[in-house]
Amino acid sequence: MSEVKNIEAYTSKEPTVVTIGTFDGVHIGHQKIIKHLINTGKKEGLKSVILTFFPHPRMVLQKDSNIKLINTIDERSQILKDLGLDYLLIKKFTKDFSRLSAEDFVKDLLVDKLHAKKVIIGYDHRFGRNRNADINDLKTFGNLYGFDVEEISVQDIDDVAVSSTKIRNALSEGNIVKANSFLGYHFMLTGIVVKGKALGRQIDYPTANILIEENYKLIPKQGAYIVRSVIDGVLIYGMMNIGVNPTVNGEKETVEVHFLNYNSDIYGKKIQIDLLDRIRDEVKFESVEALKNQLTKDKETTLHYIAKHLG
Repeated sequence: MSEVKNIEAYTSKEPTVVTIGTFDGVHIGHQKIIKHLINTGKKEGLKSVILTFFPHPRMVLQKDSNIKLINTIDERSQILKDLGLDYLLIKKFTKDFSRLSAEDFVKDLLVDKLHAKKVIIGYDHRFGRNRNADINDLKTFGNLYGFDVEEISVQDIDDVAVSSTKIRNALSEGNIVKANSFLGYHFMLTGIVVKGKALGRQIDYPTANILIEENYKLIPKQGAYIVRSVIDGVLIYGMMNIGVNPTVNGEKETVEVHFLNYNSDIYGKKIQIDLLDRIRDEVKFESVEALKNQLTKDKETTLHYIAKHLG
C-alpha cells in the first residue's frame, strides 16, 4: 500500500475505486467494506483508494470537542496497509476545505485528482459545504463526470456505527476482550519510552513509562492489563498499569509497562503495546509492600494467561 500524507503529492493517473471516511478503529465493520472495495478494484481493474481526513473534522470545526479516537493516524495507516489496500490518501482537514462546495469536492478531488470510476459510499454519507449534499447528489455528479456510485447497505452502515460505539464504550469500561472482538485485532497504545520516577525498580518491578503524544487517543479505563509488544524483533509479554499510582501519592495519569524477563535499555524507543486482557482495577494499597505483593499476584495471573492462551 502507498500512503500519501499530503494528497497534493498523489500523481497517479490510474483509474480508481474510492471510498471516503475516517474509519477510526478499522474494526470488523469497516474491514467488511474495505475488503469489498479491494475486491471490486481487482475485479474491475481499478486501484483501491481510501480518502480519509486528518485532523478529524470535529477537532477542527468544534474547538471544544473532546473527541477521543480508537486509533492514531499512524496506527490506522498500518492496519489499512495490512488489509491490502492500494492507496491511503490523507487530506488535511481545514476550515477552508470544509467550505468547499459539493461539486468542487467531486470535480477537484474525486474526478481530477483520483480519476475515480466508482465510488462506494454509505446511504447516509454527507459531503460538501455544511454537509448539504447526499448520495443522490453524488449519483447526479457521477452521471455528469463519468463514475458509478455503489451504495453500502443500511445493515453494513449500522454495523459500522454500532461497532464504533461499542468499542469506545468497552474501552471506557475496561472490557478489552469485548473491544478486541469488535476490532478483529488487539487494541493498541503507541508511544515513546520516557524516564519516570523509577519507583518500580525499587520494588523489583521496573517499568517502561510510555508517553502517548496524541492527546486525542482514547485511553482505556484505569487498571492493570496483560499486554505484549515487539521490541527489536522480539515478542515480549508484560503487565501494564494505567493510572495515577495512588499508593505513592501520584497525581498524573501514566501508562507503565513491566515487561517479563526483559531488562534492556529502551529509553527513547517508540513501541506499540497490544492489550490482551484486563487483570483488575487500580487500587490504593496500605503500603508499598502490599503493592509489591499484588504485583506478584498480577505476574502469576499474566503467566497463567500466557500459558493458557499462547502456550
